[in-house]
Amino acid sequence: MRSLLVAVFCFSLLVASSKSVVPAAGSEQTALVFGDASRDAARPAVARNVAAIVHALESRYHSAATFKATFLERYTESRKDMRIESGTVYFSRPGRMRWEYESPEEKLFVADGKTVWFYVPADRTVTRARVKESADWRTPLALLTGPPRRAKLSRLCGRIELADQRPVAAGDVVLRCLPRAEAARARSKEPGDALGPGEGEAPFREVLLEVNTSRNELTRVLVRQSAGVEIEYRFANWQQNPPLPEALFHFQPPPGVAIVDESSLRNSSP
Repeated sequence: MRSLLVAVFCFSLLVASSKSVVPAAGSEQTALVFGDASRDAARPAVARNVAAIVHALESRYHSAATFKATFLERYTESRKDMRIESGTVYFSRPGRMRWEYESPEEKLFVADGKTVWFYVPADRTVTRARVKESADWRTPLALLTGPPRRAKLSRLCGRIELADQRPVAAGDVVLRCLPRAEAARARSKEPGDALGPGEGEAPFREVLLEVNTSRNELTRVLVRQSAGVEIEYRFANWQQNPPLPEALFHFQPPPGVAIVDESSLRNSSP
């Protein structure tokens, strides 16, 4: 349940100098930049390319009512695999998900648009939270199938740039999002600037998004936290508009199962 510790507002980016910032279209001011400061001449063209990749990715997931994919989830500490799980995930507009973990043990994560449920049959326990209050990393992925006007990476990313990372699959592109707290911290170093209340507290260092640009599909999400902790999701076998029964996105706790509110877990933490 370590992923429950990652905040919902987990996408955002470090702000660099004003010369490197290229605002995204619309009211959301997400910066789309190239990550190599030694290539100033190439920045405008590459930034436009990043903007095109982001737009195509968003359009891909706005174009359908439902999606289905297989996934692999890896939890790592200090580069050592602590947990590897796999299963099938379902998305349904607006903003609903169902993650069926199949290996090495059965688990279920359901977001019905208002409430998120995480059920571990072996533990006979269900963790429950309101979507807006959930600290689970999977929750922001529901933006992929949210209302098109709201389902934008700019709601989560303060800055998006090409990452100097080799993709897992040849031909993919890796984008980097850095947390808004880091952006605020960077701005606070400028004369006359200061952090506001609650700023400067980021639950992760960066998020990498790997995109298959030939199909405009999200193939990997890597969340890098402090102390060498990483949570990675890999996606494959995307299906667009598969028929999905409504019951998939509703959860009824089985009789005798203990229900724990996530807020109570946070409040009991030292």
